[in-house]
Amino acid sequence: MIPRKSFDPAARGPLHGLRVVDLSRLVAGNTATRVLADAGAEVIKVEPPEGDTLRAWRVEGIETSWKTICRNKRSVCLNLREPEAIAVVKRLVEGAAMLVESFRPGVLEAMGLGPEVLHAINPALVVLRVSGWGQDGPFRHKPGFGTLVEGYSGFAAINGFADREPVLPPMFMGDTYAGLHGAASAMIALRHAEATGEGQVVDLSLFEPLFAVLDPQMANWRLTRRKKPRTGSRSTNTAPRNAYATKDGGWVCLSASTQGMTEKLFRAIGREELVKDPRYATNPQRLKHAAELDAIIGGFVGAMTLAECCAFFDRAGVTIGPIMDTERLEQDPYVLGREALVEVPDADMPDGWLPMSGETPRLSRTPNTLRGAAPRLGEHNDAVLTPLLGAEEVTRLRAAGILRP
Repeated sequence: MIPRKSFDPAARGPLHGLRVVDLSRLVAGNTATRVLADAGAEVIKVEPPEGDTLRAWRVEGIETSWKTICRNKRSVCLNLREPEAIAVVKRLVEGAAMLVESFRPGVLEAMGLGPEVLHAINPALVVLRVSGWGQDGPFRHKPGFGTLVEGYSGFAAINGFADREPVLPPMFMGDTYAGLHGAASAMIALRHAEATGEGQVVDLSLFEPLFAVLDPQMANWRLTRRKKPRTGSRSTNTAPRNAYATKDGGWVCLSASTQGMTEKLFRAIGREELVKDPRYATNPQRLKHAAELDAIIGGFVGAMTLAECCAFFDRAGVTIGPIMDTERLEQDPYVLGREALVEVPDADMPDGWLPMSGETPRLSRTPNTLRGAAPRLGEHNDAVLTPLLGAEEVTRLRAAGILRP
């Protein structure tokens, strides 16, 4: 059974007391602020009247992306096309440690919230700016989603099989990498701000974090002038490494990336003679004969069911494991035992429970917390703004259509 967790609004994380004003949209900025929110920061999502775009990504009518990426946050809904709404953001910035935005470069300035304005209000403010291509450079004004970056970075060119088209990832890979970099970068900048009182701008493109992950491809190109081929699940660095089918339709993945593990594998499958076979004795030779090696290993694996295969290689201490899907993960003892997957109360779900990832990472003294579900649009208008502006002003802003709903 998936471990069930209750929200504890009174819980305190290590970033308790840190206010983050989040003007971002979609995945990258929201991922960065989710990391901070899970660690206890007060993340105030400033949403437009139509809400963050994530709210529109629904499955069976339920905002699953919003609910999982925006837990532990608070929502204030403002019509940012109005000057009075911009004034409210400036008031929020006064007591904030960070502001996160993901508009196209130049839009924040056009709103009257450029870094020079923000730092005049709060000199120690960390401003995390997320964009497709960065705040400068020849592409700064181009729109940029993760998909374009996954193609432009070189990732898609090396992903897939040699005889097929390049393959884009089926999840928010570019955005998520950028979001994780963003959270780390913002905390680095915050460390400087706390030590010196000096805020700064973090210029985070979606492109650069994914491009950096692909190191050392450019160095390899410089040395060989050969482009890395698409090799499916094989590696161009070590062999054997691939995915293999079991007789019951399952799949396992293997990475025998050390000489010792490869020799252990050969002995486990009853082919000890391969240890000294010149075609397979060293990694460079194995790379040249990867297809023949895959046929040997694939034939052995294909004679077993998935359960039999995993049990056999576990006993042998060989690094082969199952390729899991969501159905298997939902019931997997490792996933459940680590509480990597948990359930939280959610009235929108048919059974009243929403599965989502658990605490990541796990800190021994200051664990992350689940303080609240992803907020309804404008849920915290009064709770956040009344102490700041007063009840009478909040009422006036709402009547004027500045504050929604």
